[in-house]
Amino acid sequence: MLEPLTNFQIRKFKAAAQLMEPTLKIGKAGLSDGFVRTVADELDRHELVKIKFAEFKEEKKTLAPLLAEKTSSHLVMRVGNVMVLHRPKPATAELAESAAD
Repeated sequence: MLEPLTNFQIRKFKAAAQLMEPTLKIGKAGLSDGFVRTVADELDRHELVKIKFAEFKEEKKTLAPLLAEKTSSHLVMRVGNVMVLHRPKPATAELAESAAD
């Protein structure tokens, strides 16, 4: 289970997300298994992912927390038709990156 984010972390992630473009869009397939895997892969690579609702805009209030739950991530914010997810990299990935440097 994920530790809750502190207010400082939430503010930091919101500020970083302001500078980002949405990297993924929720389309006609909705939260398909393939889309959930893609989001999980993006979170593995980037920790912070911005997603736009191209479809299902009426259901965004229920789909955003559901996607966060399915990807074991935090819903940092949902504004308009955009949501931001955060999932910290596993400690083993951080060790591998520092060893590569």
